[in-house]
Amino acid sequence: MTLSQQETTPPPFDPELGAALTAVAEVIASALTADMIPAMRIGGPLDSLTDDELRRGGKFTVEERLVPSLDGDPDVSLLICRPAAAESALGCIYHTHGGGMIIGDNRTGMAEMLDWAEEFGLVVVSVEYRLAPETPHPGPVNDCYAGLVWTAGHADELGFDPARLIVAGGSAGGGLAAALALMARDRGGPALHGQMLIYPMLDDRNDTPSAHQMAGLGVWDRTSNHTGWTALLGDARGGPDVSPYAAPARATDLGGLPPAFIDVGSAETFRDEDVAYATRIWQAGGVAELHVWPGAFHGFDAMVPQAALSQEAKAARVRWLRRLLDA
Repeated sequence: MTLSQQETTPPPFDPELGAALTAVAEVIASALTADMIPAMRIGGPLDSLTDDELRRGGKFTVEERLVPSLDGDPDVSLLICRPAAAESALGCIYHTHGGGMIIGDNRTGMAEMLDWAEEFGLVVVSVEYRLAPETPHPGPVNDCYAGLVWTAGHADELGFDPARLIVAGGSAGGGLAAALALMARDRGGPALHGQMLIYPMLDDRNDTPSAHQMAGLGVWDRTSNHTGWTALLGDARGGPDVSPYAAPARATDLGGLPPAFIDVGSAETFRDEDVAYATRIWQAGGVAELHVWPGAFHGFDAMVPQAALSQEAKAARVRWLRRLLDA
């Protein structure tokens, strides 16, 4: 793709978020390369909550359970957090964590999932999928799908309404959640009530105008994106034969999917692929709510949670969940 200078001029960062970028850069560089993966897995930038933090003073019970995999893969570990005071929950958030497919674990990103669980009385199940490059596609998404099938099949045991099962994730986890919605549609289940895609990582081609605009800027730039996708797909990255279950932007049909919430920053790599994904859901006759947060970089709400824009983004997700769960 050949882009003009005007097309590669980056949009400005939100002043409050931009002021925090210097501190953010001390934790996570814009451009991550493959040789940096081992160090990032040791005390890296992503949170990983303890059991005590997950329990929230006794509000939740916490357990880890091994469940069967697909096709002879290793068993899959699920982190299960259930409301302690209620005999049954309204529904379930099935969570796929972020980390560019290369870092993180099933405790990453759980703080917001538990906020929703407290608000609405939900079970949260978070899957420990194998990471790339040690496990390339389809290993990670197969782990996620195996855990989803088990969760749906054990709704009575876990105490939630199986008609209110929602997949949710941020960044790479958002891409995996989108892939699960495609897999569930194509394989005849499990039935999903919704998909929460928080600045999802959807397109391995890494060649949109926003990917070029934000090169070397903010968080998870074009170099980082190349690193993550190459870890997952190897030499197939960007080629003609990439599965939509690896990169959901490759799907030719976005019809028949559960309602989607998609948000993204205007000043991040994933902006254009996420806007395109929402647009194609509408074009296929589906339901999607799209938010493009002006001047936001990737992961802004997690890294600068006190910022006004971060608070707006979190509140929008809660409002969508409320409407979805009331439907």
